[in-house]
Amino acid sequence: MGSQGPGPGSRRLSSSRLTILAEGAFGVETAKTASSVVRYQPERVGSVIDSRFAGRTVGETLGFGGDIPMVATFAQALALEPRPEALLVGIAPQGGQLPDAWRAVLVAALEAGLDVISGLHFFLSDDPELAALAARRGCALVDLRKPPDDLSVGAGRAMGTDAFRVLTVGTDCNTGKMTVSLELQRALEARGVRAAFAATGQTGILIAGSGIAVDAVVSDFISGAAERLTLDAAADPPADPPADVVLIEGQGSLMHPGYSGVTLGLLHGTLPEAMILTWMPSRPRIYGGNHSWVVLPDLDEVIERYESALAWVCPDVPGRVIGVALATYDLPEDEARSAVRHAREVTGLPATDPIRFGAAPLTDAIIGALKTSMMHR
Repeated sequence: MGSQGPGPGSRRLSSSRLTILAEGAFGVETAKTASSVVRYQPERVGSVIDSRFAGRTVGETLGFGGDIPMVATFAQALALEPRPEALLVGIAPQGGQLPDAWRAVLVAALEAGLDVISGLHFFLSDDPELAALAARRGCALVDLRKPPDDLSVGAGRAMGTDAFRVLTVGTDCNTGKMTVSLELQRALEARGVRAAFAATGQTGILIAGSGIAVDAVVSDFISGAAERLTLDAAADPPADPPADVVLIEGQGSLMHPGYSGVTLGLLHGTLPEAMILTWMPSRPRIYGGNHSWVVLPDLDEVIERYESALAWVCPDVPGRVIGVALATYDLPEDEARSAVRHAREVTGLPATDPIRFGAAPLTDAIIGALKTSMMHR
């Protein structure tokens, strides 16, 4: 989709065979990049490096991912056949810096002729040692978060799309906004609806092959970046009929003291006609020890805040929350089903965990809203 490649080596983003570095951090919440690539592109992953789980499979470690081997060292990963073509830095921690202990692994990967792909805020291509080594070995350093340098301020151009715009928004960060967008894309396409995915974070960019990591964009231009992604996705692919629906990957949360700015920029740049709210029922407070003093409001109040924030700049856009997507992977099934019922009762909206129980209720809601929108155009 579009032309928002993340720089040199982007042509290899969606095809190269990977070994994933996640030492000491492999898990659904602690290594979102690694676990998401395993979920959506398992055929590309040759191994995952985390010595804590060496000898096991990814499936045994995460509960999905099949027989992908867990290994203790990069040398073990390199010895597997077929040989990896790129090393992926599989975490994106707060602050986004490269762990000191990992530099030696990146150097070893470049020495072995592998590209290195990273979603850190620390740009590998700006590091003199790594850049020089990559040049000598003919390898690419792909910084997924490095934004384009020609962004403009948002100006409401997203309203000009014929495609129906759907933004995922969250009660908190790390509640599955990318996962929900990708699951809905699959489900809509299975129903004959042309759906495009606009990636706004490093992992989504890796999976989609293009996008803009909006959390690395200067604040004045976040809405402009979101606007550009929406317009590009609405027209993509250029050789085929354009998309009926654009699913824009959300970031952060209006309730999050650290990430609310990027959330608001996305909201005002995409000017969505509908929103899907993501919620993790087991999390009553904002994620992370630095922000746990923030108690999350009830779902109906969260919905009111998102709809109100959109109306601040565009009261004529009928953007509203039309469904709730839950992340219940840490709950037993009876509690998960109870949480889904609670979401339906409190909001009056369709709700489901699209991974655990399927995306049908949300897919139906989007198709219904799309039909209503088309009748009024």
